[in-house]
Amino acid sequence: TSASFNKPAEVIKVGDNLYVADNLNHTIRRIVISTGAVTTLAGTANSYGSTDGYGAKFRHPTGITFDGSYIYVADSENHLIRRINPNNGYVSTLAGSAGSSGSTDGTGTSARFNVPRGITHDSLNLYVTDFNNHKIRKIVKSSGEVTTLAGSGSSGTTDGTGTSASFKNPESITTDGANLYVGDHSAHTIRKIVISTGA
Repeated sequence: TSASFNKPAEVIKVGDNLYVADNLNHTIRRIVISTGAVTTLAGTANSYGSTDGYGAKFRHPTGITFDGSYIYVADSENHLIRRINPNNGYVSTLAGSAGSSGSTDGTGTSARFNVPRGITHDSLNLYVTDFNNHKIRKIVKSSGEVTTLAGSGSSGTTDGTGTSASFKNPESITTDGANLYVGDHSAHTIRKIVISTGA
């Protein structure tokens, strides 16, 4: 209880630690479960930006996931997907362009997001809820290639396949390996997406 946070948005368990996207502190925090000891893995408290490296900065990080090698963060207000080495805190940008919102599919910094909030993964890909674009985006981890898995880009609640479906500010996301489950925030619904087909 001697530690403090500022609107922690999401938490994951990795081995003996928890990692927290500490949204309004613009940091990723690590908690040792056995002791409750809190340290900052990446980012600078009360200072936002988009710098990569050991002195990296974030702007309202929200979603967080771990694939066994790297921590991936939906860096919401930077419109970026960031990758962190959990061993040393080194941060790199996998996809998106800092401070430049949009909905363009593409590879690496040529892709655009508009407030990505939730993130999950399977063995090859990341899946991101692109909140203000009303879309679910897929990112190939090895290349940073971004495509739209589902969502027309227009706010709505229509079921369908791929871009014929519509979402209304999708926020949280998880997977069982075959399907994605999405908390469709402003639609007040839980949506299921078949990964192989986008249905």
